[in-house]
Amino acid sequence: MSLDFSALKSVPRLLIEARLKPLQGTRFQPTGFPNLGAATYDGPDGTRMLLVESAQSMANRLETVCWDKVADDWVTPLQGLPVIKVLDKGGQPLTNTVLEAHRTNSPYILEGKDGSVLNLLKRELAGMEEGPVDIRKLASVLLGLDTNALLHGVFLAKSDLAGGRLRLPRALSAFIEAEDVREAQSGGVKNDHVNPSGDTARGFGNVPFSRSEFSAPRITAYFNLDLAQIRGYRLGDAVTELLIVLALFKIRAFLDEGLRLRTACDLECESLTVTRPPEFAVPNRGTLESALPGLIARVAKEKDWPEDPKARITTVTWDGSGKAKGKGSSAAKSDTQDNDDKG
Repeated sequence: MSLDFSALKSVPRLLIEARLKPLQGTRFQPTGFPNLGAATYDGPDGTRMLLVESAQSMANRLETVCWDKVADDWVTPLQGLPVIKVLDKGGQPLTNTVLEAHRTNSPYILEGKDGSVLNLLKRELAGMEEGPVDIRKLASVLLGLDTNALLHGVFLAKSDLAGGRLRLPRALSAFIEAEDVREAQSGGVKNDHVNPSGDTARGFGNVPFSRSEFSAPRITAYFNLDLAQIRGYRLGDAVTELLIVLALFKIRAFLDEGLRLRTACDLECESLTVTRPPEFAVPNRGTLESALPGLIARVAKEKDWPEDPKARITTVTWDGSGKAKGKGSSAAKSDTQDNDDKG
């Protein structure tokens, strides 16, 4: 299957739906929220709905499938993409911008004594302290530093970086909903065969507990790729195509291997449908994987990235003694806030 994105050239969004079902049985466990539990709600027609996975969590899951934790590198088709890695004082991997909660805005990157990335951003993004933020310039800088940020989004919440106004909304978003849900109540007992009547507050004794799961005739994962935003970066056709293929790879990889959301929520994909534009067909994973290395090489040549893929990795050392939080702290705001739903 060859790559043909002609159907996407004049549409602002690519909308995809994946029909899911439990891998075994009929029950599944949704995401839960503090002081709320499962997020049930009434749909517009009164149908009882359930949020199975939030946009924030899905953003994380769509990136987890991109990273080989054993090799501490991109999975094979994505190798050569720029990324920021954080090393500890001993030079061992600590975190990176694919997995780190705040991505490029991570305090491990911007708040430590190693100010190399912060200084680079200040230098490259100077002149935006007042007036409108140049989003295209921000996208251009991040392309060669942390390419994934152009899809995931970023909020550089430091006052000394354009007054804390540097942000890119999420270009690829997703969530999972279930329709017409029914509760499946069950429970169990934590047994203490040594002292069944022991002090439960201290972890002893038998402790009964309840468990709430759900069943539903329809579970759907929704994916939204903001093509207008990607084109708006104006970084060239090669970059635009790379970002689209990277987004589609994330979706395919997640549906293939990322659907074990929790111990009691293991799903599988029954079908994948493009709802807008309906004439577009999502390439299979093999086709996307075959195209990615060539696209990465093409962009690398066009944007004058280092010839050695390893040289496209920016490293920062975290010594465990970050700066105190204050007016200029990147930790003062979070890119997970509801404002932009950066997970």
